[in-house]
Amino acid sequence: MLQQPEDLRTPHAVRDGQRTVVTCETCGCRLQPDASRDGAWRHFGALGGRDARSHRTACVDLPHDPFGRVAVPA
Repeated sequence: MLQQPEDLRTPHAVRDGQRTVVTCETCGCRLQPDASRDGAWRHFGALGGRDARSHRTACVDLPHDPFGRVAVPA
């Protein structure tokens, strides 16, 4: 089996001791690491207020934490 380079692999987080893909708690969309904020996650393929499936969700442009919850600034 061929191995993908580390930067092309699907990002994972550890939840309850298990590696898992990070998904949005609100709508279930897959999230990807936010390059501009360490530890933050964003909707995969978000563009113009729509997610990768072209749905409008209230949280699509907001940063999320590693558990998929919308990150609320302190």
